[in-house]
Amino acid sequence: MGSVLLVEDDALIAMSIEQALLDGGASAVMICSSTADAMTALRDSQPDGLVLDVHLSDRDDGWALAELVNSVGPNPPRIVFSTGAPQDIPAEIAELGPVLEKPYDPADLIAALRQPPRPGLLARLRKALA
Repeated sequence: MGSVLLVEDDALIAMSIEQALLDGGASAVMICSSTADAMTALRDSQPDGLVLDVHLSDRDDGWALAELVNSVGPNPPRIVFSTGAPQDIPAEIAELGPVLEKPYDPADLIAALRQPPRPGLLARLRKALA
């Protein structure tokens, strides 16, 4: 599974997910509680997986981070959305990775992170234009 960047602003949920990821085989888990912290972490490292809470305390459009991450490099991390409001994620963004509705079974998260990454927005656009 490799390293995982967990973006979650609820400390108790973050600790629970972190332990589930480590138990599930993640080599390392970095927790960020805001979009700003996640952007800094992404500048400094390239995680293999990204678990993203959609509604964070500093922004209510956490999916924008997934869109950005998915468009900047050839090997984006596997993205899993973790949210209590899956209906708030725009359909084209939800296609970037599995959407898990809180509360969810940690085994579902591990399984989602073990899936191959989905094609990014740019790859899908190129395919559509070809």
